[in-house]
Amino acid sequence: MQILPVSDTKTRENFLDVAKILYQNDENWICPLDVELEAIFDPLKNPFFNHGVCARWILKDADGKLIGRVAAFINEKKAFQYDQPTGGMGFFECINDQQAAFKLFDTAKSWLQEQGMKAMDGPINFGENDSFWGLLIEGFTQPSYGMNYNFPYYQSFFINYGFKTEYEQITNHLQIRNPFPERFTKIANWVANKPGYTFEHFSKKNPEKYVNDLMEIYNDGWKDFESFVPIKKETLLGSFKKMENIMDEKLIWFAYVNGEPASFVVIIPDANQIIKGFNGKLGIIEKVKFLYRRWKGINRMRAVVMGTKMAYQKHGLESALFIKLKEYVLPLNQYDELELSWVGDFNDKMLSIHQATGATFGKRHLTLRNIF
Repeated sequence: MQILPVSDTKTRENFLDVAKILYQNDENWICPLDVELEAIFDPLKNPFFNHGVCARWILKDADGKLIGRVAAFINEKKAFQYDQPTGGMGFFECINDQQAAFKLFDTAKSWLQEQGMKAMDGPINFGENDSFWGLLIEGFTQPSYGMNYNFPYYQSFFINYGFKTEYEQITNHLQIRNPFPERFTKIANWVANKPGYTFEHFSKKNPEKYVNDLMEIYNDGWKDFESFVPIKKETLLGSFKKMENIMDEKLIWFAYVNGEPASFVVIIPDANQIIKGFNGKLGIIEKVKFLYRRWKGINRMRAVVMGTKMAYQKHGLESALFIKLKEYVLPLNQYDELELSWVGDFNDKMLSIHQATGATFGKRHLTLRNIF
């Protein structure tokens, strides 16, 4: 076996091709767009390079065939918040061969050790955790846009190498056409009608306002979670820019209490239903198909992130946001399912909200750590 660093056009193409080769007969896998995947490794497009470094490799067998890949990275804002300096590894793909998998893990580990790290988390992303994050261990169905999908046999590679689970990531599914439970609806309507409580959806005409509101809510609501790093405006602007082609501004809702930003939910149509079969490409033909499929309609949405300020986390604002969402969605007669993804098993409040809506279990991912 031969491990090669990704260093030129050819090896960059090889890195993308590994997954396409491995999953070519898997009907559930949806190939991410090449341009979006490559943007993660582009210092001019990924703001995490402002406070981090990254490397990646491909693995070939004795005959020169592609059999695996991996990336390793260090987010300097998070690396030193743990008991030991901790980097990340991700975008791991490999044939069903433990020796090959361990060679990829060893390569990522050695590079991280050279950078002063003493542990690695994986599989994670060199960016925010809303995309390409976690090892899928339950729910091997078609993933929604940005959600990690992998072969079931990957779990044994991670466990046998010595990775330990840091936390589970729970994804639940909500059937949109089913009515909410009576108690949930009663609370939601009561909250929605309280004096001083107002609700607005995102507006492309004034994105700066809503990006600022989201940042204010998120950084307050998540500040008590372990290893929290405040989200930056440039990161949010980049995320909204990435969603621009599929965004429906009436799927992104904000709650205000006496004019103060208090809660939000960001939901996007599932772009994987649009790009399925594109094989990562976005040429003229794919762009025409993209526009047609978007016009024809998508029947699944993904809730990318929710957040509520600490002071308002027992006010039922999230329930009211779901009611506002449904008031818009149901008359469209388009959507069947909302994927609520993903929530850490440590986030009891958000999991309780999922349960209250009547959502059912969909998928389970793991974020794991290997201490060197």
